[in-house]
Amino acid sequence: MNPAQFDDKTSALTTWMTLLERGIRVAVSIIDPFQIKTPRPAMTTTTVEQVDPATLKKVIVAAAIGNFVEWFDFAVYGFLATTIALQFFPTGDSSAALLKTFAVFAVAFAFRPLGGIFFGMLGDRIGRKKTLAMTILLMAGATTLIGLLPTYAAIGVMAPVLLTIIRCAQGFSAGGEYAGACAYLMEHAPRTQRAWYGSFVPVSTFSAFAAAAVVAYALESFLSTEAMGNWGWRLPFLIAAPLGLVGLYLRWKLDETPAFQAVAQEHAVAHSPLKDTLRHHAVAMCCLGAFVSLTALSFYMFTTYFATYLQVAGGLSRATALLVSLIALAFAAALCPLAGAYSDRVGRRATMATACILLMVVVFPSFLMASSGSFIASIIGVMLLAVGAVLCGVVTAALLSETFPTRTRYTASAITYNMAYTLFGGTAPLMATWLISMTGSNLSPAFYLIAVAALAMAGGMALPETSKISLHDVPVAGEEPVVGAIA
Repeated sequence: MNPAQFDDKTSALTTWMTLLERGIRVAVSIIDPFQIKTPRPAMTTTTVEQVDPATLKKVIVAAAIGNFVEWFDFAVYGFLATTIALQFFPTGDSSAALLKTFAVFAVAFAFRPLGGIFFGMLGDRIGRKKTLAMTILLMAGATTLIGLLPTYAAIGVMAPVLLTIIRCAQGFSAGGEYAGACAYLMEHAPRTQRAWYGSFVPVSTFSAFAAAAVVAYALESFLSTEAMGNWGWRLPFLIAAPLGLVGLYLRWKLDETPAFQAVAQEHAVAHSPLKDTLRHHAVAMCCLGAFVSLTALSFYMFTTYFATYLQVAGGLSRATALLVSLIALAFAAALCPLAGAYSDRVGRRATMATACILLMVVVFPSFLMASSGSFIASIIGVMLLAVGAVLCGVVTAALLSETFPTRTRYTASAITYNMAYTLFGGTAPLMATWLISMTGSNLSPAFYLIAVAALAMAGGMALPETSKISLHDVPVAGEEPVVGAIA
């Protein structure tokens, strides 16, 4: 590529970024037209750094409940895919209908990075509290609509069209949920216990999968096939309505984070969060994204793919495979706070190294035991993989906030998280299945995980130690602060 061509492409990218930011500014002006606030009382360092325990408990619940709704819907859609396929894609070919159902699932994933950009910029301009209220409202509303959606038999081709649109809305809202929940929780947490407090976001993720599995299994066990097809499949989606309202109430009742309040008080809110993010933190985003790729891959292999692997490679029944997954998910949820305490004690870099090395070491024994056909061996095998996935998830929750400064934290972390999850998480079951079909070996996905772990190790070790830094940074003289990030 000659210099002229490079300049043309750079100019086009700059123009696109400018247009995108202008569009989002218009959206901000519509959503929050009265941005002039009454002056807040001056914050001392002590006020900013300390949050009372009662408030912290409320913050944990408020941050976790939206994440729970997001992953509960994700898991329910997967567990009930065969039933949903028959309701919205009755082509006479069950395989084709199931494929279309998962295609709708994949399309929703494509909207996550867009949602991350939109809600990330919004969160860095109007605050975490308002933005997270919007994400949970959109997510819970869209999930509830699926439960109320007419089927193909009632409205014909409009049924799958509406399902696709609603799933895209879910993907869009999910793009702003996880990174925002982490930022909201981390900016309230004590400096020396951030990973422990942040671990409750992954706890809500694993708990959501377990709850979805229990609900799906109970419905399939106690309802007839006819009842399940007529109305039973709707119930899990309708659960999102009360959960979403509770989450919205909790989030709206709490205050904005101390870190964002301090930035707003100093009139240092980012005018162009996306531009500032890409200009000052592109390298840090790439390094952190490399590590988050392992978080995404290990998470989806453990929570989504292994239930299928236990049946196909291990010969377990669907009910037994589901029970193994439930036990492992409960184990993972219980392990998260311990992993958080470990990370607070040894630091983020040591935790990343532990997670990468552990996954490289245990992945082969894990796959071998899962394919043995033994119930006990399968549980141990899945738990081994769960330990690595939990370590990755907990340290990622901390790093998403610690790697970037307050004024662009939401934007940078949302883009990094969603790009990694879209590229490595959403494709994990497909890649694992493709590798087995191409090689004929049930162990081939293990090699893929090892390769990604090596990439994650390289990216993670390029990041500085951030476990003891303050997240309450206020820019001085218009400078962009670098908080534990590589500029």
